[in-house]
Amino acid sequence: MDNQQNKNKQEPGKNNKQGFPFIMLVALITTVLILALYQFQGNGSDSEISYNKFMEYVDRGKVDKVEIQSDKIEITMKKAKGELKAKVYYTGIVADSDLPDKLERANVQYGRQIPDTTSAMVMQFLMAFLPIIILVGLIVWSTRKMAKGGMMGIGKSNAKMYVEKQTGVSFRDVAGQDEAKESLQEMVEFLHDPGKYTSVGAKLPKGALLVGPPGTGKTLLAKAVAGEANVPFFSLSGSAFVEMYVGVGASRVRDLFKQAQQMAPCIIFIDEIDAIGKSRDNQLGSNDERDQTLNQLLAEMDGFESNKGLILLAATNRPEILDPALLRPGRFDRRIVVEKPDLKGRVDVLKVHSKDVKMDETVDLEAIALATSGAVGSDLANMINESAINAVKHGRQAVSQKDLFEAVEVVLVGKEKKDRIMSQEERRIVSYHEVGHALVSALQKDAEPVQKITIVPRTMGALGYVMQTPEEEKFLNTKKELETMLVGMLAGRAAEEIVFDTVTTGASNDIEKATKVARAMITQYGMSEKFGLIGLESVQNRYLDGRPVSNCGQQTASEIDQEVMRMLKEAYEEAKRLLSEHRKSLDEIADFLIQKETITGKEFMEIFHKVEGIDPEKAGEKAQERITMIPVETPEEETSAEIENTEEMENESEATEAEE
Repeated sequence: MDNQQNKNKQEPGKNNKQGFPFIMLVALITTVLILALYQFQGNGSDSEISYNKFMEYVDRGKVDKVEIQSDKIEITMKKAKGELKAKVYYTGIVADSDLPDKLERANVQYGRQIPDTTSAMVMQFLMAFLPIIILVGLIVWSTRKMAKGGMMGIGKSNAKMYVEKQTGVSFRDVAGQDEAKESLQEMVEFLHDPGKYTSVGAKLPKGALLVGPPGTGKTLLAKAVAGEANVPFFSLSGSAFVEMYVGVGASRVRDLFKQAQQMAPCIIFIDEIDAIGKSRDNQLGSNDERDQTLNQLLAEMDGFESNKGLILLAATNRPEILDPALLRPGRFDRRIVVEKPDLKGRVDVLKVHSKDVKMDETVDLEAIALATSGAVGSDLANMINESAINAVKHGRQAVSQKDLFEAVEVVLVGKEKKDRIMSQEERRIVSYHEVGHALVSALQKDAEPVQKITIVPRTMGALGYVMQTPEEEKFLNTKKELETMLVGMLAGRAAEEIVFDTVTTGASNDIEKATKVARAMITQYGMSEKFGLIGLESVQNRYLDGRPVSNCGQQTASEIDQEVMRMLKEAYEEAKRLLSEHRKSLDEIADFLIQKETITGKEFMEIFHKVEGIDPEKAGEKAQERITMIPVETPEEETSAEIENTEEMENESEATEAEE
């Protein structure tokens, strides 16, 4: 079986290269023929000379022989010493009756050529029409190739084909996606033992659509299916079908399914299928090539029988734009959602990516998993790799928990900018800003505990941030928790106004996130007394940017803006009230942060309890493990430096699902 697979294996671009030597050979032969014809037409003559020069050569005895043709006189010179070949000249016909006598006196051989009118006509015809004939023949040949599979392989499928030993991926290498693996495992078992299912009348699903955010492991899951099934695995991207020539994509689809049916049982995987599967319409932006490719794909999926063991897998993060005909049962029978992993899933993902990394006894992967809510598999893999690099940089032989937390910070907010030196006044402003966030969190019941405060600038633009850790992973947020979140987000700006009697550009990201939360509370969660239970916005591209789209009129949108401003104003006033009542704690902690630049949550709480006169044993301390970044950006980097509150985004989307 391996020999057959290797024989039929298609390398990317191989079909395109097969016709290239033939084209070069045709062009070379054409060039040689044309040059030969020109040479033949010139009969080897070197150059033209005047009749007087010809007579001069005759008188000086340099001419060996002369041939008088119908349109010229060809003159062959005597070989000079050292010459390998005699020179040949020609001159025009001149009415000279004494020419034969002059040639005889000079002992020059001469003769007259009998004109061959037929050969001359043939030569003239070939010279005029041979290049055109060759060109037309080449066009006809390429047209026939296009009909069979495309000129130089343009219409051939360029899918890569793998078998189990080449993918090197199995379900053991995929973690945090138990539900998706279970659905795909059934398809693999069907390929291995179809009789087990057909005995009760079950049919193999024709296709499965993997849907989820970028980085969650859709492509990895497809490779794992191939590795587990140990059958030929055709892999290509949706964009590989589309060319500038209309009909090429459809031809490639036909060729792909033809190859796959010859090698069944096998698996076809089309990554980013939205490149060809976009919903068809009659708008100006429609694409004939893409539509024809999609039509051919739909026809091919209806044309093969599932009992042959042919499975089509596809992946996308934009399922909402796919054509309904592509999603109906009988084509893609299963939609497998590959979501961001939960706490247990993140722990499993970290274990998979850290199995080859040396770690010491301080490492607690569950703490890292709690600290990275909303992270996808690719993020976690990057964090493990960054932690290993940090360990080597610090001269350690194994990765520690400190390296892991530093890697989390590097991925979320970037590396420390050691070359950025802030003035003392800016350091004070950033310090009070960050302490404002942390202090309000400590003063509110539903806020998350503080783990770390720093005013060290980061490469993603943050001049400082507060790391907060919740007690446990949440899937829903109450209205009170969201209101508390708004107060905490605006506390940095409130601290600036209270202490310095002015405000800076550092709160731009805080204001943007607070506005987003407040608007979602009103338009999506029904948490506004004014509007009540009505959906005023809907989320599009859920797996990408999650951008909300308004579903209301212009007047209602204006009222929504007024309600958002009211909620933010109330949250801001509450933040100022809390900070004003605890101004002494604000000053003490800010002064300590200016000196140390980075303080832990424990140090922060010790100063807070000391200034407020609170007994730490009675107050208690909340457990750690989770991170929310609250950055302060430089004015010129305020957009690029946003650090998303991943927990908030995850909870928002999941709260929407629960309400639906």
